[in-house]
Amino acid sequence: MLNKDKIKLGIAPIGWTNDDLPELGKENTFEQCVSEMALAGFTGTEIGNKYPKAPKVLKQALELRNMQICNCWFSTFFTTGEEAETIAAFTKQLDFLQAMGAKVIGCSEQGRGIQGKPYPIFGDQKPVFTKEEWQRLFTGMNKLGELAAARGMKCSLHHHMGTGIQTPEEIDIFMEGTNENVYLLFDSGHIYFSEGTQEAVDNLVEKYIDRIAHVHLKDVRKEKRVKTIEEEMSFLEAVKNGTFTVPGDGDIVFDKIFATLEKHNYEGWMLVEAEQDPAKANPLEYALKARDFIREKTGL
Repeated sequence: MLNKDKIKLGIAPIGWTNDDLPELGKENTFEQCVSEMALAGFTGTEIGNKYPKAPKVLKQALELRNMQICNCWFSTFFTTGEEAETIAAFTKQLDFLQAMGAKVIGCSEQGRGIQGKPYPIFGDQKPVFTKEEWQRLFTGMNKLGELAAARGMKCSLHHHMGTGIQTPEEIDIFMEGTNENVYLLFDSGHIYFSEGTQEAVDNLVEKYIDRIAHVHLKDVRKEKRVKTIEEEMSFLEAVKNGTFTVPGDGDIVFDKIFATLEKHNYEGWMLVEAEQDPAKANPLEYALKARDFIREKTGL
């Protein structure tokens, strides 16, 4: 069983309100979101677009519900040459997260990213970095890693569909080019969506377990992934079509993930993240479903 003293469970607000598709969950308030998270048995969350921006206000609202912030998305633009701007924004984000007591920041390299654009997510417009772009990314991320480490925090990379770090091969290049202060945010859903195999999921968590700083537990409905490819859907169209769901409700087998985390004494957060249309997938219902699945599989 996973160690209850080392692992905390959280859930992302994207099941209630979607930052990239504001029409999804526009009726759901911040208070409803965090209250239902707590009601479902989670103690951590990431930042959503409806969350209060002032740390004092946000912290008070979360403490009332025995909740805390554990991570926040951060977009980097090193490959497109925006190093100074990215570092300045990162420092500001670190200030906020440190004030909230978070220990991890999850970065996604958005240079030429297409996940928010109306392009087929499996088309030929996915960014493929040049050697020069990779080098700019390595240099920039190593700097962010040092800045985070100086604050007692961990800078991680969120591999993501529609970006230049999506496939196992791209993740390998990134991990080999960055130093020990740069970690991986392991996302079960994105690697399965990219590759379509259980093997890819299990291999990734096993290969980089010693550098995983944060875990996203996300499931994928295989038939929806196939439809995404056949109908040349964009990433956001795939989301609206129900490609993602909570762990235990799709086709990913999580046994190896949990076993690897247990074997290597993983310490940190496991966070349920499943971008869905809340009008079709009731957020509280699915949060409870995810919490029951994790309890059944891990004892947490």
